[in-house]
Amino acid sequence: MIDIKFLRENPDIVKQNIKNKFQDSKLPLVDEVIELDKESRAVKQEADSLRANRNKYSKEIGALYGQGKREEAEEMKKLVTEQGERLAQLEKREQELQAEVTNRMMIIPNIIDPSVPIGKDDSENVEVQRYGEPFVPQFEIPYHTDIMESFDGIDLDSARRVAGNGFYYLMGDIARLHSAVISYARDFMIDRGFTYCVPPFMIRSNVVTGVMSFAEMDAMMYKIEGEDLYLIGTSEHSMIGKFQNQMLKEEELPYTMTSYSPCFRKEKGAHGIEERGVYRIHQFEKQEMIVVCKPEESMQWYDKMWQNTVDLFRSMDIPVRTLECCSGDLADLKVKSVDVEAWSPRQKKYFEVGSCSTLGDAQARRLKIRVSGKDGKYFAHTLNNTVAAPPRMLIALLENNLNEDGTVSIPKSLRPYMGGKEKLIPNKK
Repeated sequence: MIDIKFLRENPDIVKQNIKNKFQDSKLPLVDEVIELDKESRAVKQEADSLRANRNKYSKEIGALYGQGKREEAEEMKKLVTEQGERLAQLEKREQELQAEVTNRMMIIPNIIDPSVPIGKDDSENVEVQRYGEPFVPQFEIPYHTDIMESFDGIDLDSARRVAGNGFYYLMGDIARLHSAVISYARDFMIDRGFTYCVPPFMIRSNVVTGVMSFAEMDAMMYKIEGEDLYLIGTSEHSMIGKFQNQMLKEEELPYTMTSYSPCFRKEKGAHGIEERGVYRIHQFEKQEMIVVCKPEESMQWYDKMWQNTVDLFRSMDIPVRTLECCSGDLADLKVKSVDVEAWSPRQKKYFEVGSCSTLGDAQARRLKIRVSGKDGKYFAHTLNNTVAAPPRMLIALLENNLNEDGTVSIPKSLRPYMGGKEKLIPNKK
């Protein structure tokens, strides 16, 4: 959510930002907010005046009674009562106007960074850089679930019977490899100075609306029936929520945290064949990272964060690239975002395995995460990034380390987490 003062003083900039995100249907919201805000401030001014009069008259009434001027005191009491009725009306209207302004402000997209490329959707995202050489072996690489099945490592049929489509059982060495990736990613981030955290896996609605847009909320979140709780779609939500309504000390910034959690997502819509199996699912586990920092440091942290993901994948010899998200592909709260994509030798293309975003002070403004510094108080900046999200990451790991005989070489960095194993040997071919 952007600053109401900024919108009030720069409506044309806000409107152009909406156009840059190809959300022209939201343009009327800007003028609506300005008019509602104008009325709200007028109502508040009148209400404040009446409150001041009430305090003043209360003292005068007491003095009049003390002087024996009962009739004058009673007349003034009638005036106070009349003004009290008007004040009650104004206070009700003030609350209504504030709610209407907030509802519209929650829908207006955040101001994107000037460096963000302008484009309608993800087809217009821009490749920034590649790391490692994409390689396609001479032999055919099976679909990722077929690779897993050769190790008796996945059971989708049982999962469908138990929970429906979009769920899975991982078994044996594949399940162990999944856990190894998570453990390695955890230690990788701890070694880079991040504090390890296991957060709540459910959050209240005020946290949900504080960290994401309404559209994202509807598309992603599972609601717990009968309770004000949602299953998290990613652990950054509960980690950022940790700081809500807090006044942070400037000298203690930045807060850098890495978290483990299961994640739950609706994943609405149909997907192609390469997104079946364990690519796009309702439940998965993830290692995440977040940073809460001073505004002037957010872009430095943004670059450090996506680089961490690149370095993690390269430490397992998986080629990756970074892809700058265009304006139309940015969620409404995001200022700037880059996807990290891993190479798929089977598909002969890259696919998303992580996303790094800076949200400026949008989340902090919604959640009231403020900083007390030497020059005053201000809203913090928040950032988030995927470290590793298996089992999707397993697709890249298995495809890039598959040998012609069906074995899978385990990268050296993962071997300590796999009991020293150097290869996975299939149970069937």
